[in-house]
Amino acid sequence: MSDSRLSRRTVLTALGALGGAAAFPPTAAARPARRSPAVHSSGRRVAVLGGGMAGLTAAHELIERGFDVTVFEPTALGGKARSIPSPGTAADGRLDLPGEHGFRFFPGFYQHIPDTMRRIPFPGNPNGVFDNLVSGDAFRMAIPGAPDLTAPASIAPLRFDVYDPLSLQESLSAAFSLGGSIPANELAIFMRKLVMFLTSSIERRNDQWENETWAQTLEAEGKSQGYREILVSALTRQLVAARPQSASTRTIGIMGQAFVWNAMGAVPQYGHLDRVLSAPTNEAWIDPWAQLLRDLGVKFEMGWGAEALEIVGGRITGARVVDRSGARATVDADWYVAAMPVERAIPLWSPQVLALDPRLEAMNDLVTDWMVGIQYFLRRPTPITPGHVAYLGSPWALTSISQAQFWRGNFADRYGDGSAHDCLSVDISDWDTPGILYGKPAKQCTAEEIARETWAQMAACLEDGTGAIDENDIVSWFLDPGVRWGPSGNTNDTPLLINTAGSLASRPEARTAIPNLFLAGDYVRTDIDLATMEGANESARAAVGALLQAAGSPARPPAQYRLHEPPELEPLRRIDADRYRAGLPHILAG
Repeated sequence: MSDSRLSRRTVLTALGALGGAAAFPPTAAARPARRSPAVHSSGRRVAVLGGGMAGLTAAHELIERGFDVTVFEPTALGGKARSIPSPGTAADGRLDLPGEHGFRFFPGFYQHIPDTMRRIPFPGNPNGVFDNLVSGDAFRMAIPGAPDLTAPASIAPLRFDVYDPLSLQESLSAAFSLGGSIPANELAIFMRKLVMFLTSSIERRNDQWENETWAQTLEAEGKSQGYREILVSALTRQLVAARPQSASTRTIGIMGQAFVWNAMGAVPQYGHLDRVLSAPTNEAWIDPWAQLLRDLGVKFEMGWGAEALEIVGGRITGARVVDRSGARATVDADWYVAAMPVERAIPLWSPQVLALDPRLEAMNDLVTDWMVGIQYFLRRPTPITPGHVAYLGSPWALTSISQAQFWRGNFADRYGDGSAHDCLSVDISDWDTPGILYGKPAKQCTAEEIARETWAQMAACLEDGTGAIDENDIVSWFLDPGVRWGPSGNTNDTPLLINTAGSLASRPEARTAIPNLFLAGDYVRTDIDLATMEGANESARAAVGALLQAAGSPARPPAQYRLHEPPELEPLRRIDADRYRAGLPHILAG
């Protein structure tokens, strides 16, 4: 479908022919109202509470199946995935400099988001928004006081064309240096633990490894600094923004397996390992998506956030929403999809809600942490490497990407006042460890101190004589406005769910015990098992599938995909399953 401006009736008729959607005629959409009298309903009105990744996905899947959908979003569509313009930076017809919560990263093992992207039209793109994904060729590990290591993003086939002779020399030197910084006996321990997880049965993963932290499994205590910083910490803090002392081994192991098999090119359905967008997120993805949904008939009520659910007779009979001014209204719908982050969903679980579904109370045990980005707008193009950079040993667990090299068009011609030629986007994953300039964790720093400290930590890792970054190039910087400063300390409106050991038991399914309430968000149980855009998308598809079943809809449920499980390891996993049921440790344990 190349033309997104089709009539809703035409689209629904076509979709109905494919999945039965035409069986549901349009009805009055859910909308905030001052408790209007009960009206006749055909049972097809859905209120989606939240317009982030999960909410947009749920709206997309529902509208394609003939439901009347209204999305209630208090802030901005896209949630943490959206672009955030740096206010007041535009001049001479250009756009504001593009800030963001953190840079976007689309590993090749993501399957749900690419499927959604292919269904969003984009001018000139045969595969819609999906064609706005471009590949990063290399991954650089910047190491303080040692040569940096630049590796190809894929080893299938092994590529040397991403290197120039100097970087190849540097990378080979770094490879030997890394080996020298980690004792051989500790490398052997790490490899044994990795193979042990890969050959563990699903039962052992879901029990033993779910309830151990990554640091415990890797026996980090007492090991060398190189072992702890590179093998234990870097794999968790820099790659998946999780603390090794609290993150579940099950979660880190599943993600590690996905990364390795993706990099090896062993899974045909996976794409390139390191993919980014060819423009700021809203331009390349969110805005075209919202426009498509409007064209299909989705209604967006902006500025309204859910604060309570009303219950009569064991069902949700209304959702109370509040706007920025404090005005309140009640949403009448037949079905409700709570598509908010975990910290905003929990306040909805009143005693009446918990009486109907006591399992939701376990969500209080889920943990969130800070992972927030800062963008530096630079006077010259600064492509540190053609991909992502991990600053190993940086106290704040920094990663970055130089974005202009991937974005279409000329950066200076399109954004700001023409003086900025690049955007160096940096993710800060550790907000609790003291920095090197001020001796304070990021949570205790001012915005200016965060900007200076982050730059200093990157510079310390990149001090290799190449002049990769120069503070004189900084035109301006932008920090996620979700971080706020007040007399009682800093707060963060957009924390990230952390998969702590044992937390799987506290994460709910998309279907609740309340027959017309469904959950969508990165905290919901999914196969991806990590707080990501992919997990949010997958959870929304599960919520829609459950809603279709509850509504008796003949429409096909949304497609859902599973991470690849290597079949060549299955015989070893069967052996471990027998050992686990017999109460025996893994054969490699000890």
